[in-house]
Amino acid sequence: MLDRILITNDDGIDAPGLEVLERIAGELGKEIWVVAPEHDQSGVSHAVSLHHPIRVSKRGSRRFGVTGTPGDCAVMGVCHLMAAAPPQLLLSGVNRGANLGLETVFSGTVGGAMTGMLLGIPSIALSQVWTDRTQVRWETAAELGAGVVRQLLAIGWPATTCLNVNFPDLPAAQAGPLTLARQGPGLIHGMQVENRVDPRGLTYHWISFRRGPRDQGPQSDVDALRAGRIAVTPLRYDRTDEEAYARLATLLPH
Repeated sequence: MLDRILITNDDGIDAPGLEVLERIAGELGKEIWVVAPEHDQSGVSHAVSLHHPIRVSKRGSRRFGVTGTPGDCAVMGVCHLMAAAPPQLLLSGVNRGANLGLETVFSGTVGGAMTGMLLGIPSIALSQVWTDRTQVRWETAAELGAGVVRQLLAIGWPATTCLNVNFPDLPAAQAGPLTLARQGPGLIHGMQVENRVDPRGLTYHWISFRRGPRDQGPQSDVDALRAGRIAVTPLRYDRTDEEAYARLATLLPH
């Protein structure tokens, strides 16, 4: 077993997925440190709070709520709360819903893991896919999560990479094996703004994604999940488009 594991999420410290992650981490480590946002931080990506103070509230033994993003939580955990004995692993999640394709760019769950990786901690983001929001199969992630993490730790991965794991919307016994998948384009087609009027007659707005079917390309994370498999995708900060770079290199100095 590992000595110390840090866990965080983007759904907030009271989210059911964090409770599932505590169960997973409890099978893997002796000390589990929870450092999670006080409130839902979905969609904040890798953001860290540079222009306002961070407040930390103690919620129990090795359990802390943070008035900030998942990235803030990773920093506070690694660089402050656990500075004397840093974690050997950071787990972020278990997110309520998939983190696939382009959505990984916006995901606070992935952002927490990416920040952990930036700080030199092996990091994994975990998400539970759902079809019916009111009936999330938390038990699938709970039953399979520790085994998946053990398998990945045994294999290992580069220090410049974090791993993104998605569990299918199936009972644990029906889930396929852990499968390496590429980040495809996902299901995002764009964004939209819905305009509403509050009881005082003032206009406000909701921003949301437009989603729909897309060609995912070979070995995609979306197709792995559709096949009922547990998908793992290695992610890194370098987003250089090699095809565009090669084309521009013929015209621009480099």
